[in-house]
Amino acid sequence: MLTVNSDIKDITLAEQGKSNIEWAAKDMPVLEQIKERYRKEQPFKGLRFSSCVHITKETANLCIALKEGGADGVLAASNPLSTQDDVAAALVKYWNIPVFGYAGEDKETYKKHVDIILEHKPNFIIDDGCDIVATIHKSHRELIPDIIGSCEETTTGIIRLQAMEKAGELKFPALAVNSSMTKHLYDNRYGTGQSAIDGIIRATNILLAGKTFVVCGYGWCGRGAAMRAKGLGANVIVTEVNPMKALEAAMEGFSVMPIAQAAKVGDIFLAITGDINVVDVPHLLTMKDGAMVCNAGHFDVEVNVNGLKKETTEIKKIRPHLEEYKLRNGKSIYVLAEGRLVNLVAAEGHPASVMDMSFANQALGAEFIIKNRGKLENKLYTLPESTDIEIATLKLKSMGIEIDTLTPEQYQYLNSWSSGTAN
Repeated sequence: MLTVNSDIKDITLAEQGKSNIEWAAKDMPVLEQIKERYRKEQPFKGLRFSSCVHITKETANLCIALKEGGADGVLAASNPLSTQDDVAAALVKYWNIPVFGYAGEDKETYKKHVDIILEHKPNFIIDDGCDIVATIHKSHRELIPDIIGSCEETTTGIIRLQAMEKAGELKFPALAVNSSMTKHLYDNRYGTGQSAIDGIIRATNILLAGKTFVVCGYGWCGRGAAMRAKGLGANVIVTEVNPMKALEAAMEGFSVMPIAQAAKVGDIFLAITGDINVVDVPHLLTMKDGAMVCNAGHFDVEVNVNGLKKETTEIKKIRPHLEEYKLRNGKSIYVLAEGRLVNLVAAEGHPASVMDMSFANQALGAEFIIKNRGKLENKLYTLPESTDIEIATLKLKSMGIEIDTLTPEQYQYLNSWSSGTAN
């Protein structure tokens, strides 16, 4: 029997999910400290939140922290393939958090779940890709007066919010969590860098050493993936549209070239930009026989899988998250995780220790929105630098690392315009 209204795969998986949530919590000490404070202070008492995020053991701990702070929350999956069904079951059974999502749900079910969690009439939003916020502005505008604000997890979602703000369409404040240094610097570089490679290896069981590994996009996620692939012995090529990022990649020792050129020589292609058709049909058709393509950016649009299907005579499932596309030109292209986020579909997403900082930002971001109710404009905000410092300090403490502090003399020197100048 489900204890709350939900749409999940199998409630009998709850015991394993509980174990996984508790295991992740052991490696999330910063969020744990915030949760303990929330339990005492109850900053969200009487407030409702709707969250559309990846349903993993790490995000479960975020939702639990918000509930401990008094929030009445519901949760939907932000990706039809990334849901960890045991975690969803555990949230329902042991924490009485309604969950709407299961691995393998179709797009129509996904959209239905987003609509369902909006029936909760939220006061604040936890979003991953701006889907809740966009849906509210498109078709549920009656909810806007009661919404205090939203927190956005991803670069893609922030891009959408920026466009909404620029067009004057954003009707409540939003917080760009991904813009916090302790989120994007560590989550994207170290989290995505490791988990994307993990997903590729789990899906294929290939050796990366000696392979030509093409990273499309050299943002923080791309930097991390390129660094990890290089560390495993791959020959890394970077493709970019930004001259500054391309120059940085070149200075880091990577080959830099257009995707049309890289397509002819690459063995593995990882699109990691947040944009559409980064690896497009013309690129796919010129690839080597046996080339592998995947995405760790956002949604299933970075690799043009729908366009590839039109050039395909047969699609054959090789392994759980690996499909062979036999093309009319006689070649085969291998698509990982159906073109969706390979790190979440074929693996388990980021390690808990890095998500600890990301979700500390989410939790403190929600508190920031609530504390500043009525004071914020309908704009996109970033958490103050002091929050980054707080999170980094807590993380270092949990790792047993001590650092120096400035002496009064040093502080005075750094904050004076006259010291150190010619007299």
